[in-house]
Amino acid sequence: MFFSLTYWYMDVLILIAFGVTIWAQFRVKGTFKKWSKVANSSGLTGYEAARKMLDANGLYDVPVEAVRGVLSDHYDPIKRVVRLSEPVYHERSISAVSVACHEVGHAIQHSVNYPMLVLRHKMFPAVNFTSGAAPFLLIGGFLFEATGLILAGVIFFSLAVAFQLVTLPVEFNASNRAREIMVSEGYIGNQEERGVAKVLNAAALTYVAAAAMAVLELLKYILILVNSRDE
Repeated sequence: MFFSLTYWYMDVLILIAFGVTIWAQFRVKGTFKKWSKVANSSGLTGYEAARKMLDANGLYDVPVEAVRGVLSDHYDPIKRVVRLSEPVYHERSISAVSVACHEVGHAIQHSVNYPMLVLRHKMFPAVNFTSGAAPFLLIGGFLFEATGLILAGVIFFSLAVAFQLVTLPVEFNASNRAREIMVSEGYIGNQEERGVAKVLNAAALTYVAAAAMAVLELLKYILILVNSRDE
């Protein structure tokens, strides 16, 4: 009875976390759209802000490319290139420079070997495999009541959860670097910091919500595993 109630509570918590994740995704889109209508005082486009920030940190060899899509912005550590969605690349808004400089923050992390980013890169090959295999192991374990498969699934899934947790400080650090440089170099005025914070915090919330949901799922699987061993 205890475990049945525990599973029910965990399911409710996971459902709530899932709802928060969906809400966070809508929020980041809405926040980006709102501040994309507000021009930044420096008149810089996302591309210009990214280029200036890279050059100011000696990253002259890191290119900035435009890619299709909305909020498809990212830093590619393999090819060492900052890719900005077309709205961010071309616009002169608070949203554009905020997102562009955040991605440059990742490039700076790469150049200085920021420990959490290094760890994330080292984990990626293993997590890329385990995150795909974990669902099959867990489903197989539940269907055939095979404790060994459930254990393997939990271990594999825990690596994926660890990867998401490591991602959190990486994202927050990139945003902090971006905000400090944007203010000190005059990409934005002091009165525009609020808008920048809104954009970056909304984006960070999506990572926090996803990590929380993953942790709750992992706890549920661990409880199931413990219960199966006690029976």
